[in-house]
Amino acid sequence: MRRVSVLRLWGRPGVRRAAVPEDRARRYGSRAPRGPDAARGARAHFTTPIFYVNAAPHIGHLYSALLADALSRRRRLLGPGAAAVRLSTGTDEHGLKIQQAAAAAGLAPLELCDRVSAQFRQLFGAAGVSSTGFLRTTEPRHRAAVRHFWGELRSRGLLRKGLYEGWYCASDECFLPEAKVTRQPGPSGEPVPVSVESGHPVSWTKEENYIFRLSQFREPLRQWLRGDPHAIAPEPFRRAVLQWLEEELPDLSVSRSRRHLHWGIPVPGDDSQTIYVWLDALVNYLTAIGYPDAEFQSWWPATSHIIGKDILKFHAIYWPALLLGAGLSPPHRIYVHSHWTVCGQKMSKSLGNVVDPRTCLERYTVDGFRYFLLRQGVPNWDCDYYDEKVVKLLDSELADALGGLLNRCTASRINPSGTYPAFCPACFPSEPGLAGPSARARADDYALVNAVAALPQQVAHHYDHFQIYKALEQVSACVRQTNGFVQRHAPWTLNWESPADAPWLGTVLHVALECLRVFGTLLQPVTPHLADKLLSRLGVSATERGLGELCFLPRFYGHACPFEGRKLGPETGLLFPRLDQSRSRLVKAHGT
Repeated sequence: MRRVSVLRLWGRPGVRRAAVPEDRARRYGSRAPRGPDAARGARAHFTTPIFYVNAAPHIGHLYSALLADALSRRRRLLGPGAAAVRLSTGTDEHGLKIQQAAAAAGLAPLELCDRVSAQFRQLFGAAGVSSTGFLRTTEPRHRAAVRHFWGELRSRGLLRKGLYEGWYCASDECFLPEAKVTRQPGPSGEPVPVSVESGHPVSWTKEENYIFRLSQFREPLRQWLRGDPHAIAPEPFRRAVLQWLEEELPDLSVSRSRRHLHWGIPVPGDDSQTIYVWLDALVNYLTAIGYPDAEFQSWWPATSHIIGKDILKFHAIYWPALLLGAGLSPPHRIYVHSHWTVCGQKMSKSLGNVVDPRTCLERYTVDGFRYFLLRQGVPNWDCDYYDEKVVKLLDSELADALGGLLNRCTASRINPSGTYPAFCPACFPSEPGLAGPSARARADDYALVNAVAALPQQVAHHYDHFQIYKALEQVSACVRQTNGFVQRHAPWTLNWESPADAPWLGTVLHVALECLRVFGTLLQPVTPHLADKLLSRLGVSATERGLGELCFLPRFYGHACPFEGRKLGPETGLLFPRLDQSRSRLVKAHGT
């Protein structure tokens, strides 16, 4: 059956709605597509990793949280049902590293956890992360959830107690098979065993533990990943997981002796053992939605995890296997991102190059730094941070291109009435071949209309494929194209008093303001305050900012526009002040 999209004509009296084939509707950008996972009324639960509290937060932690925040904000903008979208985050507070870090700092483990967890909570609040819940694994509700989950595994015969012997990496909190251990020169020059994947030291450990029958789940995991090609994104990470499933998959130790690890949740019915920190931590995704109470079933498996590539194996092999073992489905999606380096080097306390995200939020503004991380961060590979890069990007794309465009189109000199001017179809006919004597639109202008009309769908596609940076690239390209349109027709040279100029002057401003409205609407998940400032200046009300009904330039297609003739909103000052003031001073001095 051929699907039909309907152009929303804003409820104008006497205006008939026109049904058009979907391919033509896409061209007109009549409606931002909802995507395969965004059916109206469907629930969605996005999660960040819960962050380890052995050190203060850095920009990599904030990047994870902003990716999840942008996805959840966009989902809320797709239509009614904002209450059916959740974003969960929190802190991972058990394990040997916490125990050791607390001892080194002369603190009780819980005191260290309280201190660092508060830093994460404060950072995410300052950065505008719209979380609906912040979970700490030291909370009683989480302890109850972990104990229940353990009981489910045990009741299904998937846990056995036995002697576990192998390499253990305290930094990564995991056991490693021999194939994942190599030797590197230590401080004294002697070779020492380290993890192949992380480079962290490992030691041979032999103790009695509870063991999860992970080896039984190789084929179910393969079936899950092959049956859902979108389960893990981007695709290279899915292929990596499938490759791991071709390798050795030994049973997994899921407890440690309390003689070695006392800071954790005791195994139910066996106080001599502490539940493995990763099993404990992963269950947080269930605790956050009410597990084991019945309410959690309405949110699981409609859950999408946003994680760093360093914890992919835990989330894409151990966690789905544990879920299947407990009688639950794997998560809906696992979105994986890479890391941030600083001036080409890995962030490290020993190198002294760890970037404090709180300083960045103050220096570059909240929306500025959100935009930088999401615009420059590419999930497939590591991204590099340095201060000059931030300044150059934000000044170019937010201050000059977007802010300059808004200032031009709302300035009293060329828009003295302070309104959304009328669009003149005779000046800008819907098809170049229909041009009459009043037509002034050029081929480049039609290219602009087509580009902005297609933008909502392109942005939706990139979000659905976890490519937020590409969505922002597309928006930035269209902003440049719109600036070219305004520069090409120079409305400041036209005269409102001239019968020949006035219709075209109004049309140029109308088209530019429509482009700005689309840009502001699409930027809401990434730069919520900046987008609000832009849309408020255009006089766009809070009920007209949804993505589900986003319609671009309806007058071009012969339909009514609710904004035409409407007063603009109050002056809000610069949309985004330049960070590099040297050029601003130079421009002011020369008067250009």
